[in-house]
Amino acid sequence: MVSIEEFNPIKQTLPFLEKADGQLVRSFRGEAYLAKLPADRDIYLQGDIVDNIALLLSGSVRVFKIGDTGREITLYRVEPGECCILTASCMLSGRPFPANAMVETDLDAIVIPGLRVSEWMQQHASWRHYLWDLLAARLGDVISLVEEVSFRRMDQRLADFLAEHLPANGDPLQATHQQIAADLGTSREVVSRILKDFEQRGLLDLGRGRISILDLDGLRGAVDEKRGAR
Repeated sequence: MVSIEEFNPIKQTLPFLEKADGQLVRSFRGEAYLAKLPADRDIYLQGDIVDNIALLLSGSVRVFKIGDTGREITLYRVEPGECCILTASCMLSGRPFPANAMVETDLDAIVIPGLRVSEWMQQHASWRHYLWDLLAARLGDVISLVEEVSFRRMDQRLADFLAEHLPANGDPLQATHQQIAADLGTSREVVSRILKDFEQRGLLDLGRGRISILDLDGLRGAVDEKRGAR
């Protein structure tokens, strides 16, 4: 059960509650409960039966697939204010979870029993709109991922990844080659080879678990130049 004191800050992270009618608010407070999970904790594995849904208040969850060779690809991440739409889909359809979901950074979440997810879909427009909006966003993410994997060279994707994840304060990016490979859906060896090439060109400096970008414009230019030469 969620107390009044706990409910008010939760509303700020889950805006659909601002539009919720009194019946949904009462049901939410009576059925939902707070949970904390540490980083690297598995939430669901492929094939698991889903019996509840977590709405994140802080932290993040990575949803990914593992191929027969053991290679991973990140499908999307769940951030505060969101839930895993695959989890909701499995509860509504009765199908097993088709991927893996793991806590990436320590999280606080609101957990809702599966029966209420279906019931609220039928009874409350604010809940329906919340899930449909997330579904539309996630579908767009996955389509973009398919386009990236199918139609763009890996050096282009890696350069964009580095630019997107570079800390705003100019500090080195803290990430292993394996972590980057999992995000991009490739092997660690491919990532290491391309990064080494970038380093030899003087575009970045590699350390243990860190990547320092020395010339971001040059990094992007080197990729564009290679693309134009083809």
